[in-house]
Amino acid sequence: MTAMSDEKDYKKILSPDAYHVMREKGTERPFTGKYNDFWDAGAYQCAACANPLFRSDAKFDAGCGWPSFFEPASPTAMKYRVDHEIGWQPRTEVLCGSCGSHLGHVFDDGPAPTNKRYCMNSVALDFKPD
Repeated sequence: MTAMSDEKDYKKILSPDAYHVMREKGTERPFTGKYNDFWDAGAYQCAACANPLFRSDAKFDAGCGWPSFFEPASPTAMKYRVDHEIGWQPRTEVLCGSCGSHLGHVFDDGPAPTNKRYCMNSVALDFKPD
């Protein structure tokens, strides 16, 4: 699947919850996502365009309520944007490197070797088992 040019296309393929998170920059409630406590081996991809985002061996339990990863599948898997939406302290927003959909945020409090915590919304991800 490739990036779409019209929001109507995204509304056709995404659930209302996924559309709200991915195209309107919403978030799912913590500890409610299908991948928060999910540990099968495989790959996570963008729910909108199937761009490979993470491998399961990069997933860890951050205890934050969202699926967390310490590194992306490739250097081009995602794009980043400074997010000032919560006001007092900017965060780094994570966008799909292919379609630009909002996935979550990345923080500098993850495990070695990257010390990154990619905190993702489950509805923005699809899982493909090995």
